[in-house]
Amino acid sequence: MAVQTNAERGRDVRARLLAAAQELIAELGWNGVSTRVLAERAGVHSGLVHYHFASLQALLRQAAVEAMRPLVDGTAALLAQSPSPADAVESLLAEIDRYTGTDPASLVFIEAYLAATRDPDLRDQMSGLVTGLRATLAEALTRAGHQAPEAAAITVMAVVDGFLLHKGLDPQLSAMRLAPMLRRLTDTNGAPS
Repeated sequence: MAVQTNAERGRDVRARLLAAAQELIAELGWNGVSTRVLAERAGVHSGLVHYHFASLQALLRQAAVEAMRPLVDGTAALLAQSPSPADAVESLLAEIDRYTGTDPASLVFIEAYLAATRDPDLRDQMSGLVTGLRATLAEALTRAGHQAPEAAAITVMAVVDGFLLHKGLDPQLSAMRLAPMLRRLTDTNGAPS
């Protein structure tokens, strides 16, 4: 069995801390995560939190953004693979129905959105992800000949975010109920001018 190098051990500790932070943000809320609880969950000494990250907040920021990035990238991939933006949005809605609004991924998003209202660094990082995805949708709508691509992209993204908040309050909601309305909004044949 190969012995881990210091760099490999460091990467392993960072990965464990980030995974533990994502779990704890969902379980305890952003402000409920302490260095001690985080270190215990990750199975490391609490001093390693500050050795690997400038602060607990820096670790939480990175954990939240890393949790969001695959979902954002997956949505961008849906846009690239779908025959039309309207089809991509419908596929996105089908994916969203996998989330309950109270599942760990949804809770990390919700907690991060709230924390971003008070943390300019987190707000900047999340803004980069959200505006990038919105721009990708607007570009797809522009290529498809939509008459108001930016407005449609802003509306779709706001509806998706709002839906996830509502689903946490009413788990019976289905994103697919929004499909006809969002399809009309993103359809290039009948798009508003």
